[in-house]
Amino acid sequence: MYRLIWVGLLSAAVCQAENRSLDAGGQQDSLWLSWRGPLQSGFAPDAEPPLQWSDTNHVQWKFAVPGRGHSTPIVIADRVIVTAAVPVGEGFEPRFSGRPGAHDNLSVTHRQQFVAFVLSRDTGRLLWRRMLYETEPHEGAHYTASLASHSPVSDGQRIVVSFGSHGLFCLDLNGKVLWQKQLGKMHTKHGHGEGASPVLAERYVVVNWDHEGQSFLVAFDKFSGEQIWKRARREVTSWATPIVIEQQGKQQLVVSGTQRVRGYDLQTGETIWECGGMSANIVASPVSRNGIVFAGSSYEKRALLAIDIQGARGDLTATKNVLWDRFRGTPYVPSPLLYEDALYFLTHYQGILTRVDANTGRDAPGAFRLGGLGNIYASPVGAAGRVYVTDLRGDTLVISHDANPRVLARNRLGEPVSASAALAGTQLFLRGDKHLFCLQNP
Repeated sequence: MYRLIWVGLLSAAVCQAENRSLDAGGQQDSLWLSWRGPLQSGFAPDAEPPLQWSDTNHVQWKFAVPGRGHSTPIVIADRVIVTAAVPVGEGFEPRFSGRPGAHDNLSVTHRQQFVAFVLSRDTGRLLWRRMLYETEPHEGAHYTASLASHSPVSDGQRIVVSFGSHGLFCLDLNGKVLWQKQLGKMHTKHGHGEGASPVLAERYVVVNWDHEGQSFLVAFDKFSGEQIWKRARREVTSWATPIVIEQQGKQQLVVSGTQRVRGYDLQTGETIWECGGMSANIVASPVSRNGIVFAGSSYEKRALLAIDIQGARGDLTATKNVLWDRFRGTPYVPSPLLYEDALYFLTHYQGILTRVDANTGRDAPGAFRLGGLGNIYASPVGAAGRVYVTDLRGDTLVISHDANPRVLARNRLGEPVSASAALAGTQLFLRGDKHLFCLQNP
């Protein structure tokens, strides 16, 4: 062991032949229904993913995904869902968003088809492919991003797919579009693209629409697609996906933004509490445990807050509800990992990981360098006493989840990775630049 250095649709017959009931394969420990997993925190308590792999070792299957996308795959019983933006037609001269301050961007050179793919979890066989929308995008994205960075979400019976400005879609497990919505054109800061994933809780499908125009939060009925409520937000562009937590028998929607972290009543959209202190350009999604919300950011300033929301109302800024805070080494692109009582977060998007006691904010043991890893855009995940961190080159460092973390394995996929991993049962799903890999314990 090395010690760390600290600091188009296939036939329905095919679908039915491949299909197994959720009762047979849909236990919570074998599912990953949203981009941060069963606890919305990156932690899969019952998963047993592989420790070691390469592009040939422990690969159960790999699927060549057309186009580009940084969305995390989701796992529903016997199926894996992944999305992509696929260029079509003749190319044209590069077109940029033209927004003030635009820089480091992917230009638009083709029309794009926005596509959902559903694969057999066992074999990687394509069960169906649904092209949901085709257009010439009005904006590009940052060169490290994609036009399909929103991750899908499911309740096990429906699949909700967002492509932001290019539509919100609800499908059944056989690819039939049950309903769809067009929410308008999002204009992101610097033209850096879109990425906040939809949320599915109870009967509500919620979309966070923070951009350089009038931002809003909107909820739709998952059965009918009818709008239930819509709330304006005093926010600029953010990329953070909301989370849903239960407090005093009611579900709250927690959204991290530049101005405020806010808690909303899931049923009505009314603001319950809010707390200031974040930086601009919010990317990392919050996590929560035992009535405490952990929200972080790192842009022109650094901030990480632990907010006690039990019974909270109104403005919590600089009150005793802020249990602890940190102002260095905080996360920017990757979201934190909350693994039992340990909170892990990366410094900006660099190869420095910090582990603190989530209850107190104290170092446990603090920051350490992930030797050999470069820039990291995928969010860390955890299971089976391990933490998995994957960098842009596709290299994954597996470290032990304990008070003195140590390197357990260093794995090279041989393909760039920006999307966060999914853990389900004995499998780990990594979406590379060209392929979706299913890595399997023997």
